[in-house]
Amino acid sequence: MLKAIILIGGPQKGTRFRPLSLELPKPLFPVAGFPMIYHHIEACSRVPDLKEILLIGFYQPSEALSRFIQDVTKQFKIPIRYLQEYTALGTAGGLYHFRDQILSGNPDSLFVLNADVCCDFPLEEMLEFHRSIPKDVKFTMLATQATRQQSVNYGCLVQDPTSHEVLHYVEKPQTVVSTTINCGTYLFSQEIFQNIGEVFQKNQEALFNYKNLQKIRGVSDSLTYSKDAIRLEQDVLTPLAGTGKLYAYETSRFWSQIKSAGSAIYANRHYLELYHKYHPERLAENGEGKARIIGDVFIHPTATVDPTATLGPNVTIGVNVHVGPGVRVRESIVLQGARLEDHSCILHSIVGWNSTVGMWSRVEGTPCDPNPNAQFSKIEGDTLFKNDGRLNPSITILGCNVSVPPEIIILNSIVLPHKDINFSVKNQILL
Repeated sequence: MLKAIILIGGPQKGTRFRPLSLELPKPLFPVAGFPMIYHHIEACSRVPDLKEILLIGFYQPSEALSRFIQDVTKQFKIPIRYLQEYTALGTAGGLYHFRDQILSGNPDSLFVLNADVCCDFPLEEMLEFHRSIPKDVKFTMLATQATRQQSVNYGCLVQDPTSHEVLHYVEKPQTVVSTTINCGTYLFSQEIFQNIGEVFQKNQEALFNYKNLQKIRGVSDSLTYSKDAIRLEQDVLTPLAGTGKLYAYETSRFWSQIKSAGSAIYANRHYLELYHKYHPERLAENGEGKARIIGDVFIHPTATVDPTATLGPNVTIGVNVHVGPGVRVRESIVLQGARLEDHSCILHSIVGWNSTVGMWSRVEGTPCDPNPNAQFSKIEGDTLFKNDGRLNPSITILGCNVSVPPEIIILNSIVLPHKDINFSVKNQILL
């Protein structure tokens, strides 16, 4: 028996994803036509003998989250529950807090996935590798390659080339340790809770000793932070490296993080590509009376697309979107209820919920793709500003209910929700 846990975080995170995360929890943001964590759940549903999926985070329960859980539970016929943390407990603190519910039913192993990763999750292959390790207590992490320069932005590991045991692990090192990086996807035996429990006890003892010291010194202490927060990577995996219990399964398939809005466009491209393998029926096709389709395009059945429009490559058209005559859309996500009026042009952009782009207007951003000339290169551009304070050229984002009038150009800009734009904009954030 297997279970899967998806760590979805909470509202104090995802600031680089604004303004898109202002209206909707980041894990529910649609990529390739479906919420971000839908792709995780779909990958988990393909694993044999997986009996339950748990979402752990500290988002307040909402209608959107509840409806999503109901829909995916019905679709995949797997029990899916949301376990809400009372505060931010870190990537391992939530696991430990809900350990009784996670271990209910006595699962053999547990998949743990971070919500902000995008990849062709090789969970079945990872499970086969995990079971091939001749030990009762074992923990497996998914790994991939990065460039030497970019590796320091991730968790880096050194592994035995034969057994794939992780000999050394460090999260975001100051200097280059290895080009093999952690993908934020794990497969644990139940004993992981013993290791997390040891960290929890050390944290509690440290807090107790600190307060006693303050009391002895006669210092009035208004300390309110909790030592319940535990980091899976730094506090648990780093000490496990070199103990003979932690292993790496390396994948050469696509993998990326979704930290910024620009990375959502990149993830959209690759999830659309995966539809050729798993869901070719989701991809739009050319035909008489239909819009011209170039490459991979997803169009929601409720959307209205004029036959003279041209879409693609790598475009997602959301629920109840209106695409008028002569519209051109490329490398973009158009969210629910948006209207693209006649002959408007959308390139490398995200058009927010219920926003309108007027006739002959142009909304364009700059792609944030990895360096195509560097093998294993990952996406950059997680910072909004350069060192001199200027805005980094990136994709253009229109927040929800933004109105762009006819014959206006919006270039490399971020427009916050509920704005009416009356002039052309370049390299700006409109508050």
